[in-house]
Amino acid sequence: MLATRNPHKLRELGDLIAPHELDPPPAGLELPPETGSSFADNALIKARAAADATGRPAIADDSGIVVEALGGGPGIRSARYAGDDATDEENLAKLLRDLNGETDRRAAYVCVLALVETSRPPELYEGRCTGVIVTAPRGSGGFGYDPAFLPDDRAPDDRRTMAELAPAEKDAISHRGRAARALLEGVPVRA
Repeated sequence: MLATRNPHKLRELGDLIAPHELDPPPAGLELPPETGSSFADNALIKARAAADATGRPAIADDSGIVVEALGGGPGIRSARYAGDDATDEENLAKLLRDLNGETDRRAAYVCVLALVETSRPPELYEGRCTGVIVTAPRGSGGFGYDPAFLPDDRAPDDRRTMAELAPAEKDAISHRGRAARALLEGVPVRA
């Protein structure tokens, strides 16, 4: 089970860990708020709650974007950067406003997956994708900050944002893709 109500994450992670299948949490299961101080803390909070409530193995993801010029922000507040009920578009617009005139636009997407099974210690898997924030969004693929994120892991003359990449290209270099491959390979960052 994937402890999220985000359909983008369910679809993306489901594709990344195929042929394994991910189920969403049962309709009545309320996922706890993300009150941790790190991506790992938040992923563990959600995965533990789902595993404890259902008795099934659970995976939870916490991810976001960390920007050098913002001291690592928005970080764990990436989904709520422009406010608790902000849309992806509102969060992206705030990020671009906050970076207006900034020359250091280095950033990284970070994803931590927590795997919790009631019979063994939890495991954490991390993936990172570095890049820069462009000044104007481009592309219609992906979600979140993808239209403004230009990944480093492309050919030097390839200026496409994450939102302009084909899904397979994005999965090959994304933070979530890297964390999912670490999970499939059984290479946790720490248990």
